[in-house]
Amino acid sequence: MSVKASVSITDQQDEFTRQLVADGQYASVSAVVQRGLELVRSEKEREAAELAALQAFFAERASGPFVSVEDGRRRTEDMIAAKIRAQRV
Repeated sequence: MSVKASVSITDQQDEFTRQLVADGQYASVSAVVQRGLELVRSEKEREAAELAALQAFFAERASGPFVSVEDGRRRTEDMIAAKIRAQRV
């Protein structure tokens, strides 16, 4: 089902949109606008999924064991040293 809507675009956007249609990349100006809206929707869904994943990650980390600053530094230094040794091989 489609719904008619009136939108305002700049002269540059109009020129670009009409060029896409003239080049045969889209059937109509409406098709270009619809594709743009689909891209925005897709981007918002991806951002929501990323946010949910980060929230789940931090929730899991918050419920797990914590290490002291000293232990964290030691672990980081050990990882760096291991990477340096691996690059020398």
